[in-house]
Amino acid sequence: MDKQPLSKSRLLNFIHTGDLITFHWCMCRKRQQQLTDLSKVISHSADGFYYVLIPLALLLVDTTSAQLAFIALGAAFCIERPLYALLKKGLKRNRPADILKDFHSFITPSDQFSFPSGHTSGAFLSATVVATLVPALFWPAYIWACLVGASRILLGVHFPTDTLAGALIGTSVATLCMELI
Repeated sequence: MDKQPLSKSRLLNFIHTGDLITFHWCMCRKRQQQLTDLSKVISHSADGFYYVLIPLALLLVDTTSAQLAFIALGAAFCIERPLYALLKKGLKRNRPADILKDFHSFITPSDQFSFPSGHTSGAFLSATVVATLVPALFWPAYIWACLVGASRILLGVHFPTDTLAGALIGTSVATLCMELI
């Protein structure tokens, strides 16, 4: 049997096809208004300006953790945001509503392109910092971050691989920064 190596275009087509299948599966299960409303709240909880509250909340736990969180989040977002913007503008992956015929997302996205998910990246970055500084918050932090990624798919503004890439970027950058401080 003659095996051909998987070319770059075949690999990207395979990933895109898997993304479309998973996205359609999610959309078929998303007809409940309550799930849409909950997804909006969860997604909104990952808007950038809320990240300032993390060090303030950690003041309730420990002053040192709060100070480290302030430094780590600041450093990590100084790396993550430019990386996110570079990928977003460089790869220019269209959002589901721009690719799929007769599909409209449930919210208006904050920017034009889909890959990677900035909300998911920020959520995983924050979850990693919080979980590292306060291990007791590991599960709540990562469950919230996963819910943010899922909400972006359920609201129709991202494909699954957009959120997977966001999770990888956020976790990686935060881990690097936590190692450096």
